[in-house]
Amino acid sequence: MSDKLFRFLDLPRQPPKAVPVAIRVLGYGEISGDFAPASAVGQAERCIDCGNPYCEHACPVHNYIPDWLKLVQDGRLFEAATLMHETNPLPEICGRVCPQDRLCEGACTLEQGDFGAVTIGSIERSITDEAFRQGWRPDLSGVVETGRRVAVVGAGPAGLSCADRLRRAGIAVDVFDRQREIGGLLTFGIPPFKLDKSVVRTRRDVLEGMGVVFHLGVEIGRDIAFEQLLADYDAVFIGTGAYTFVDGELPGQQLAGVHDALPFLIANVDRLLDDQPVPRALDLNGKHVVVLGGGDTGMDCNRTAIRLGAASVTCIYRRDEANMPGSRREVAYSREEGVTFLFHRQPLALLGGNTDDDRNVVRKVRVVTTELVDDGEGRKRPTNVAGSEVELRADVVIQAFGFRPSSPAWCAKHGIELDASGRVLAGGHGRLPFQTGHPQVFAGGDNMRGADLVVRAVFDGREAAASIARMLSEVAVAPLEHVA
Repeated sequence: MSDKLFRFLDLPRQPPKAVPVAIRVLGYGEISGDFAPASAVGQAERCIDCGNPYCEHACPVHNYIPDWLKLVQDGRLFEAATLMHETNPLPEICGRVCPQDRLCEGACTLEQGDFGAVTIGSIERSITDEAFRQGWRPDLSGVVETGRRVAVVGAGPAGLSCADRLRRAGIAVDVFDRQREIGGLLTFGIPPFKLDKSVVRTRRDVLEGMGVVFHLGVEIGRDIAFEQLLADYDAVFIGTGAYTFVDGELPGQQLAGVHDALPFLIANVDRLLDDQPVPRALDLNGKHVVVLGGGDTGMDCNRTAIRLGAASVTCIYRRDEANMPGSRREVAYSREEGVTFLFHRQPLALLGGNTDDDRNVVRKVRVVTTELVDDGEGRKRPTNVAGSEVELRADVVIQAFGFRPSSPAWCAKHGIELDASGRVLAGGHGRLPFQTGHPQVFAGGDNMRGADLVVRAVFDGREAAASIARMLSEVAVAPLEHVA
């Protein structure tokens, strides 16, 4: 690929420099910056263009990674950004929040040979950021408007991805979201130290420049009837995400000082967006915090609690570290910032006590040791070890057991089928990919998959838009009946 085919031998893998731990835990800024252009070129030159791009196959959106790495090497910044967007409508976001260690970089041929993977994610975000700074924007000059209109419900990654691809197909797009900003969990769930909110605002500017219209603070089913969308638009895409927390049903979870992960994270982002001081409910100064759960949301809670002044943060997970669903990078960052991990522990109950003002607050977490048992069903199952119960101090407990799809109540009224867990059923049965039981309605992202990676929601939105465009191209254009 490069003239220096063995550049990886004399140039080691080197991610952008991270802010020192002692400084980064004092605020919410992203902990690493972008590559300088020369560094991006040098790291891109480490790619050996192996001929069978495992990185590309491992990427859920199948980015043309070796191809845009070559463009970076050649200094063709805008062309690299354009190629990134051919497969990924949100490259600057995926470059920040994707678990590259489990996807593209984990599959890199150099990683398999113990030379260290090409820093694909860091290059992706750096090149996109720099292209935006220099004025790059998607070129829609060749787009022919079709006269079609689509409503997108939900401005999370699936909805934004869908909107991008629909506009490229000449289809007008209105995006509705109940929040005051776009992004869904990109804005309100993922902490700023992983994804600065200015990045999402830039993406909004880009999409609005493409002609996407956002209607924020608007909830479908409350402010606008879903029936009106069906009447006013040729098709509707539902990307409402997964906001319903998995209830661990722990005794004592009603105690003061017990938080569910998502409301905890959202409350902190909300006050940061408004530049407000820490409210009493989020003041963890000097408190001992226990986080229950080993996924990326748990890691976000760990690191947020540290920044809110916790005296200690302990993360409890019922399996071992190798089976932890959280990104290895995020686990490492949590450790660097002072989080203690207790593996093979299952929470049994939250124990409380009264305060001087007669509030019943959490005081301890009762846990039991587990061991992993192979029962022939696939993933090893944690089993409690009899007689191993202990109680751990906890002034605050954050429950991060995962999330279920947030499928609106109006789905059932319109033939949009759900499975037992609340996931929207789409595709199959002679339907187009991502098409629901209502032929005019499509769905994708976490409300269809269950809680999953941002990049998979991006893939769903992209592919759902392709199905919508295909359907609309096969139906004769007729005047829409607008509901007064």
